[in-house]
Amino acid sequence: MFWVLFLLVAWGAAAFSCIRLCLVAARTGLLPDSDEAARDLGTGHELTLYETAFLAGGPHRVIDLALVTMHLRRRLLLAHTGWATVVDPEGRDEVERTVIRAIGPHGQSPIPPVRAAAAAADSVRALADRLVAAGLARPVGAGSDVAAAVRGVRGAALLVVAMAAVVLLVPGQDHGPGGPVVALLAWFGLPLALTLGCLAIARLEVHPYSSWASPAGQRLLAANGVPSGAAADHDVLSALAVRGVSAVDDPALRSALGGGSGGGGPAGHDR
Repeated sequence: MFWVLFLLVAWGAAAFSCIRLCLVAARTGLLPDSDEAARDLGTGHELTLYETAFLAGGPHRVIDLALVTMHLRRRLLLAHTGWATVVDPEGRDEVERTVIRAIGPHGQSPIPPVRAAAAAADSVRALADRLVAAGLARPVGAGSDVAAAVRGVRGAALLVVAMAAVVLLVPGQDHGPGGPVVALLAWFGLPLALTLGCLAIARLEVHPYSSWASPAGQRLLAANGVPSGAAADHDVLSALAVRGVSAVDDPALRSALGGGSGGGGPAGHDR
């Protein structure tokens, strides 16, 4: 009956990982809305570019959007070497003023530390808090928590298979009535079915696991299409808000937002 120990390990891992995933999903509000009012959340609200950027890519996407907006409107110079230079020190909104403050008093700075500092600033946190309060965004870290829980369930499924293999391969074990094949299917099939079913439900209900938008926010993103705003470069900014830096056509600008090599010196010396 030594095989029972392997079965207990398999069941313990499966039950613990699945319960953990359910609790994390429920705690962070990632489960689908359960009533009509929740399903209608956000109806009639047209997302701004900043809101779209946050829901689609999080705080760093918001700062990338602000950087490119200021660059296209000649208030900031982004060099392909990964440096930012302030041209107009008067930001048009609080996020732009946050970027200018992050660049520092000298008016020039590498972009990566600017992005990191500005993304953690109060203006971006306030934007996140508004979206979370409206039920459109997930709490900070919720996506990564669920992703970790999903990885735990996957690991438990692999452990169940490993325990079943050990039961079959260890010689001289009593596998119970029916022999080793029945033991594999009957005794280890249930915890394996539990973990695989939990993964399937998670894939359908809470994927993508690392998304910043809640289910209501994801629906609003899809329904809004192109975010609101008025500028000659509106399409570029909309594409950046939704898809990120990869949507930028200008290779020099993409290089700048990627951090550049950092070896070309300040942006003012690049052009």
